[in-house]
Amino acid sequence: MFSKILIANRGEIALRILRACRELGIPTVAVHSTADSDAMHVRLADEAVCIGPPASRDSYLNVAAILSAATITGADAIHPGYGFLSENADFAETVEAHGLTFIGPTADHIRMMGDKITAKTTMRALGVPLVPGSDGALENLEQAREVADRVGYPVLIKAAAGGGGRGMKVATTADDLEEAWSVARTEARAAFGNDEVYLEKYLDRPRHIELQIMADTHGNVVHFGERDCSLQRRHQKLLEEAGSPALDAKQRDEIGEIATSALKKLGYRNAGTLEFLYQDGQFCFIEMNTRLQVEHPVTEMVCDVDLVREQIRIAAGEPLGYDQKDIHFSGHAIECRINAEDPQTFMPTPGTISVFHPPGGLGVCVDSALYAGYRVPPYYDSMIAKLIVRAPTRLEAIQRMRRALDEFVIEGVKTVIPLHLKILDDPQFRSGDYTIHWLEKFVAAQNAE
Repeated sequence: MFSKILIANRGEIALRILRACRELGIPTVAVHSTADSDAMHVRLADEAVCIGPPASRDSYLNVAAILSAATITGADAIHPGYGFLSENADFAETVEAHGLTFIGPTADHIRMMGDKITAKTTMRALGVPLVPGSDGALENLEQAREVADRVGYPVLIKAAAGGGGRGMKVATTADDLEEAWSVARTEARAAFGNDEVYLEKYLDRPRHIELQIMADTHGNVVHFGERDCSLQRRHQKLLEEAGSPALDAKQRDEIGEIATSALKKLGYRNAGTLEFLYQDGQFCFIEMNTRLQVEHPVTEMVCDVDLVREQIRIAAGEPLGYDQKDIHFSGHAIECRINAEDPQTFMPTPGTISVFHPPGGLGVCVDSALYAGYRVPPYYDSMIAKLIVRAPTRLEAIQRMRRALDEFVIEGVKTVIPLHLKILDDPQFRSGDYTIHWLEKFVAAQNAE
């Protein structure tokens, strides 16, 4: 096992990793920007090193500073969390080249799955179903027209190096294709420095289903079930569930077998998440995240497993120690992302937390680095907490979440808690009958009232 782990992240995920390390008896090193000098992960870690000014590029994305911090503190492993450098293959490669362990997949697998076209090509070869579309990057508009005519409109033009909804444009008819092609490439070039795009059939009412997997270095691969992440606004998730109201145990087993078989052939290691669009009983692979997901706690709740602990154990060379048959799913879990944002305009609302009172009780968990007096900085992601609940049934979980949100007191900044309460009260959400387009329409209707 490792003698000391450096946590290359901030906020609630840095705390989450720190807690797993502490339960394993591993000392921790927190890195932080000058804006985060009073952050909770800095206060609780065994050691802390300032790695630069507030801007991410000068601190949390500063590879040289992070490696220097690891060297001077004697850390022998680095956990990247999610975001920042977590899916940066060059960073993973550099960490290993310096004699440290990167707690995550290999650089080759990060690089492979980071390119959406390569990822789709790889998964197709491994027997994973895909959304109908182009076999690779589109060379020109004429080729895009040919593929669109073959799969049928509407179609979606997507950036090969994309993420977060950037470089994605829908063409509903042939007349729209040229503009979608041009805008998607322009956005992709600006956001990722790569204007390669590909084309997929646009599914009009899919759900976003993702499957959590874990693989060790001894050839063992298991899955921990699915999460439904369909409640999204501008491709940003707001509420997640485990399991999905749309799937049954048989469907879960079928896609789980396909995914674990593929990743075993690939020789994958550590945590990963395969993301699918699901419509009319069909799964279509869209991408793989080679890291821990923000919404991993709902999986932990229904499987009673510490995924961060498993990541650390695997990185240290330990085998999983269990098979798929040993993993059991119990109850239903929901996660609400609590963002420091105006619940109507979604504009970020940084500021000083004057009152912070998290909810509690059976089946309630709050992952947050907030405390009264803490100043939410304007430089980073606006998510300031995750509220997770578990209950025996989905309706009971909804009621528990509503009760917990009512108890959650955050003063000093606006949050999206009022929006979450409205979502939970909506009959269509409560029925489980929603798609990835539902939240956009719901928010528009709420703001029109």
